[in-house]
Amino acid sequence: MGDMPGAVNTGTPSSVKSTLEVSMEVNGDTVRREVPASRTLIDFLRDDLGLTGTKEGCGKGECGACTVLVDGKPVNSCLMLAYQANGCKVTTIEGLERNGELHPLQEAFMEEGAVQCGFCIPGMIMAAKAILDANPEPTRDEIRQGISGNICRCTGYVKIIDAIEAAAERKCKSCSCEE
Repeated sequence: MGDMPGAVNTGTPSSVKSTLEVSMEVNGDTVRREVPASRTLIDFLRDDLGLTGTKEGCGKGECGACTVLVDGKPVNSCLMLAYQANGCKVTTIEGLERNGELHPLQEAFMEEGAVQCGFCIPGMIMAAKAILDANPEPTRDEIRQGISGNICRCTGYVKIIDAIEAAAERKCKSCSCEE
């Protein structure tokens, strides 16, 4: 507990501060708040910031529904404490649209019929964004591996993989990397 920013530890658990000040960039905006030391990132995003696109499925880091990007890396926000994102850039599903335009991944998921109930989709799209940011032209196997931590109970994953593949093709065509 001595590693918590803002925490004071004099040897007994009762002397550790119960709230911490956090500052992070969320979807391009700097956010500063005092939060309970035990507040999870998902609760901070949903309850404190009103960003309800991120969903909590299992609360144990097993389903991936709560996936957000922290400094560009996918994380299960139900397992991460808000103070651990102090000083980081956090991107949620709400942060993907720009000027009223959906992100190519969001468009591809709709066009390919990859959205059914929609509960897992924000986390799935955030995992897919991390895949495409790391590798703009992934193989289907690389896509499968990249979303392996995200569970969808409604689909057989084929349309989800098709959507990610379509978004990758769209992205490559728009950046002329096929040349």
